[in-house]
Amino acid sequence: MIDENGAQLGILPTEDALSRARGAGLDLIEISPNAQPPVVKIGDYGRLKYEQSKKDKDARKKQRNFELREVKLRPKIETHDYETKARMAERLLMDGSKIKVTIMFRGREITYTSFGKRLLDRMAEDMAPIATVEREARLEGKNMFMILAPRTTPTGPPKFSSQKEHAKDHKDGAHAEHAEHADDAEHHEEEIKEPTSA
Repeated sequence: MIDENGAQLGILPTEDALSRARGAGLDLIEISPNAQPPVVKIGDYGRLKYEQSKKDKDARKKQRNFELREVKLRPKIETHDYETKARMAERLLMDGSKIKVTIMFRGREITYTSFGKRLLDRMAEDMAPIATVEREARLEGKNMFMILAPRTTPTGPPKFSSQKEHAKDHKDGAHAEHAEHADDAEHHEEEIKEPTSA
């Protein structure tokens, strides 16, 4: 038997244990019913239940953080697209999610699995400061994948986050260029439509 202060009182008859708990105005809680003899503690059962539900809730929260997310790549991905996917992978890992990095082969690309393996190795190396390889690269059907898990303590800064501003500027420039082309296209379309309406 353990009292309300955590002190061990030794083995007591059930009646004595119950009367001690009543005397303290608390409950007699069975902690290890399968032990020989069973282990009991004097305490507030309502409080114990509340603390246990809190612990369970925290455990579920942590479990949810390790949700498996997927980042898909093509074997012949361009550098800019690769960096975008790598930044996404970093963000997911830093949020506490595990990630499944998948290389999708189409048609005859399946004969170039070595490209896919090299790409997955590159991703693992780039993510090394913040992630570990939980499952090595393997081929399943027309996809090759590996699983990365976040490190509890990163060994360094993420590789691509320092490039965020540069990427944003580049993206904004690309949007401006795209908008310019779109305006040209609309203007060109108007020019085409004008003679037909006359």
